[in-house]
Amino acid sequence: MSTTMASRSSGSVTAPNGQPVNRRKVLLWEAGAFAFIMLAGSVLHFAYELSGFSTVAAVFGSVNESTFEHLKLFFWPALVFALVQHAYMRQEANNYWWGKGLAMLVTPLGVILSFYFYLGILLPITGRGFLAADIGTGAFGVLLGNVVSYRILTSPDMGRSRRLAGLTVIGLLGVAMATSAWLTPRFFLYENFYGYEYSGGYGILDDYTPYLVFPDR
Repeated sequence: MSTTMASRSSGSVTAPNGQPVNRRKVLLWEAGAFAFIMLAGSVLHFAYELSGFSTVAAVFGSVNESTFEHLKLFFWPALVFALVQHAYMRQEANNYWWGKGLAMLVTPLGVILSFYFYLGILLPITGRGFLAADIGTGAFGVLLGNVVSYRILTSPDMGRSRRLAGLTVIGLLGVAMATSAWLTPRFFLYENFYGYEYSGGYGILDDYTPYLVFPDR
């Protein structure tokens, strides 16, 4: 009781290890997560082509230029980093899987909203988007997820039910990402959006010749 009262009076939040949550440490981990997700996502963008169009790579990398396929580039690195971070931070931060689950949910929402917002402005004017802006929407979504994660990990304990909810969110997202190349709804987020135009292609395409980044490989 006295520890809890002291924690409240000082404005600190107690972690599972009984010590105050080290906000600076959590912040550094979230900054590392942002950098890792952006770098690993850039590699995964080309993984399907560089693998020779392997089935395994189709689970983790984008198989076309649809919006949803690009969301995989942020989800899988975020999950890998979260597992590593958990090994070091599970006793030093609160609500871990709830924070990470919400982060992985907020990130794609941030990417989608910012991507179509900027295209809604530029496409009528220029007829196209820009690579730097595309990358910026990804960075915005990832940053938004990291902010959410930081806020929740440094908040007071929210109970075991939130942990289950976070893991459920991650599991559902994982299934959606892993199967999107084959179980593809006929919805605009899943439609190939090459050159900022919808092509009518969904999932794994019949011919990748027009889309090769490394044609001489």
